[in-house]
Amino acid sequence: MKQTVVLYPGAGVSHVGAMKELANVFLKHGYDVTMVMIEPPFKSSDSGASAIQRIAASNPSINFHILPALPAPDFAASGKHPFLLLLQLFLGYNELFEEFLRSFHRRRLHSVVLDMFCVHALDVCVKLGIPVYTFFASGASCLSVLTQFPALIAGRRTGLKELGDTPLDFLGVPPMPASHLIKELLEHPEDELCKKMTNIWKRNTETMGVLVNTFESVESRAVQSLRDPLCVPGRILPPIYCIGPLVSKGSKDGDDVERNECLTWLDSQPDRSVVFLCFGSKGTVSAEQLKEIAVGLETSGQRFLWSVRTPAGSRDAKKYLEVRPEPDLDTLMPEGFLERTKGRGLVIKSWAPQVDVLRHNATGAFVTHCEWNSVLEAVSAGVPMLCWPLEAEQKMNKVCMTEDMGIAVELDGYMSGFVKAEEVEAKVRLVIEGKDGRQLRARVAARKQEAEAALKEGGSSQAAFVQFLLDVDKMGEQLGE
Repeated sequence: MKQTVVLYPGAGVSHVGAMKELANVFLKHGYDVTMVMIEPPFKSSDSGASAIQRIAASNPSINFHILPALPAPDFAASGKHPFLLLLQLFLGYNELFEEFLRSFHRRRLHSVVLDMFCVHALDVCVKLGIPVYTFFASGASCLSVLTQFPALIAGRRTGLKELGDTPLDFLGVPPMPASHLIKELLEHPEDELCKKMTNIWKRNTETMGVLVNTFESVESRAVQSLRDPLCVPGRILPPIYCIGPLVSKGSKDGDDVERNECLTWLDSQPDRSVVFLCFGSKGTVSAEQLKEIAVGLETSGQRFLWSVRTPAGSRDAKKYLEVRPEPDLDTLMPEGFLERTKGRGLVIKSWAPQVDVLRHNATGAFVTHCEWNSVLEAVSAGVPMLCWPLEAEQKMNKVCMTEDMGIAVELDGYMSGFVKAEEVEAKVRLVIEGKDGRQLRARVAARKQEAEAALKEGGSSQAAFVQFLLDVDKMGEQLGE
């Protein structure tokens, strides 16, 4: 009897995309896969509804089950942080998720894998006696810091915000400036959002194991820290399985899809000569910053491909609720910029086929917001990075990328919220033309080879996934007894 694995991602595009890649690994091992979805509770420029529909349409081997929609909270009118409302909504889906799991014969269910933000459903799986695991879509370094975080703030009477850039010591990662932790975790430990997030990180390692989208050699110190009894004193963490990098392969030459114009433009550029700038599905910078980037790119004299999005109308979390129009490049760019850089630069509106761009021979550097999926896509393509972290865990990723992994350089000014044109010019030149850039490229090329080796037969990630399957079988037998 063919068994089914149930995957339960959150509502974010990057989380669904990464879990889709995990689904493909299960399919290769002969399992049926059902991905349980909830309708994005709000429509905005960043809700990713269309991207999620694209993923479903292009993956017919995966069963997609959408839970009946619950009434969405009034995000715009509520005084609460949107993330708190989202967690409350996710919790409300537990009953419907349980109902769905009960529709399977127990022996047909192999396991349930929960997204890092869906760990509230752990209680449902335990109740039904189903092996349940976490899929952590970010890296092992981030997981290690967040796993050690609850012990760090236990008993504190003030938030970490007052520490500024004071380096914090965590097992397995370079000294981490307090200011680089997830912003909401810097608040007072009794702040509702800080408490909820801290609880989520604790619950992520309360499942029967954690599948991490990384490969052992690129984050070896962090991986070892998660296996160290000192990581969380008095608590034994579950097994950690490094099964990545799980990234999209992009479109193939024979695919029956219209080729994006930017790829055709890249075809006419010399190898490794183009700087690609893209800040993901949620990342935006101010109108003033866009003009500054443009000046830096123009004075650098380098070729560039730049994915531009309309700046957000607000700077707080409610920016995710906005429906923003297509960017007006004539208004957002400096006067005459598009004309003066024609031929060596291409500015595109909003979406870019990121994986295809990174894998193109013409791409020589990647200015990125350091979201983990993007980092893995660049490593898998052998493209060095310039770090411009914006939010969430991205500043933590930046520290590990530049100091531990050796795959990136930082753009100074990201902490103040404004990177100057001179910095853009200097760092772009450094990576494309400079000696340091050649050394950086060599290190990233080595990491690319390590990533490929990890996924091959007998490689570390492939072996970790096989071990995971064996452990699930044992766990299933124990629960059956």
